[in-house]
Amino acid sequence: MEQFSAEVQQEIDRFMAYIEAKNPNEPEFIQAVREVAVTVIPFILSKDQYKGFKLLERMAEPERVIIFRVPWFDDKGEIQVNRGFRIQMNSAIGPYKGGLRFHPTVNLSVLKFLAFEQVFKNSLTTLPMGGGKGGADFDPSGKSDNEIMRFCQAFMTELCKHIGPDTDVPAGDIGVGAREIGYLFGQYKKIRNEFTGVLTGKGLAYGGSLIRPEATGYGVVYFCEQMLKTIGESISGKTFAVSGFGNVAWGVIKKIDQLGGKAITLSGPDGYIYDPEGISGDKIDYLLELRASGNNRAEDYAKKYPSATFVAGKRPWEVKCDVAIPSATQNELDLEDAQNLVANGCICVTEAANMPSTLDAINYFLDNKVLFSPGKASNAGGVATSGLEMTQNSLRLNWSSEEVDARLKEIMIGIHKACRDYGKDEDGYVNYVKGANIAGFVKVAEAMLAQGVV
Repeated sequence: MEQFSAEVQQEIDRFMAYIEAKNPNEPEFIQAVREVAVTVIPFILSKDQYKGFKLLERMAEPERVIIFRVPWFDDKGEIQVNRGFRIQMNSAIGPYKGGLRFHPTVNLSVLKFLAFEQVFKNSLTTLPMGGGKGGADFDPSGKSDNEIMRFCQAFMTELCKHIGPDTDVPAGDIGVGAREIGYLFGQYKKIRNEFTGVLTGKGLAYGGSLIRPEATGYGVVYFCEQMLKTIGESISGKTFAVSGFGNVAWGVIKKIDQLGGKAITLSGPDGYIYDPEGISGDKIDYLLELRASGNNRAEDYAKKYPSATFVAGKRPWEVKCDVAIPSATQNELDLEDAQNLVANGCICVTEAANMPSTLDAINYFLDNKVLFSPGKASNAGGVATSGLEMTQNSLRLNWSSEEVDARLKEIMIGIHKACRDYGKDEDGYVNYVKGANIAGFVKVAEAMLAQGVV
């Protein structure tokens, strides 16, 4: 863990005391802000042009928080009531942009953490997008298509008052896939009587972009490829431990296979599978079939493919690998997991989920000089491709999958360069956490300074 001067440490402590007092009982949000503060505050104190403007305090305060009731009818005709949210965090460099999450764990703390991270992530893409996030404490699992449609329509009936192609452009996230985006878009179009690119992640038939479902995972692997190049290594021939079972993990595994690597694990809420032969070919196609059916049980993969072993109730970080890519959810990789990975020779950890590693785990990786990238940098490919979808919608055209993939790779190489430039230590080690936070901060800070105190 980096040691700071007394002046810097005092300012970090003052700032975090201020954040904790203003945001009690919001541990995820406080964790996300602290991770940024310990790298950005020393940078701010070293630059006269940023002193005195309370830029980080302003970035950590949402421009707008919208909370609303979502009543809907289930298939029994009974009224259900959920809570909807939209956090419009920062619009200094463009309209708010960030996903919608439908999951029972959704609350204000989780969404504020995600929105705060989104500000920096979107800044890193170099595309003109601000940061936001939203969702509801609705659980799509076990619901019929009609129930999900009725919920999405009820949710959008309120949300449509607060979004638009030049104001706020939501996308999908956990629990919100192509089906949900379609229902949400249809309701927005009906109420507003306009066909605009107000949502990304749309179906190809009505304005979606090719490779959007795979984009986050593809971008993660492109970023990982650049990380490995800094130490003279490549994807080819490496073994990868991957967690998760959704579109992100699927995209990660697919691109690893294309580049000559071997993914040997994936995980669901029931546990993880270890497949020493590697997840490739028809196995990747089977993952897509499972996701399309709403099935996220890792055990079903092991039942179909005898080369795989299923380990119930555990995460895959005990498996020996060259590279780890956590792709599931926040805080899924803790200090003990980090110690296992380092002891087993892991040389690179590239986050594909949002804040999947605890602060203790991150510090352990950094202290042991393991290449480590935070999600705000390495998983920015999803929102970058959403930005490309917005561009295609504005131009009223569609690019080929090859064009989108090439633009995505170019963006991820650019993000890596910015992180490397701001994060390279005197000994040559690249601290991607510091690099991503500072690079993301600079663009937003410059825009906020230019626009005055608003």
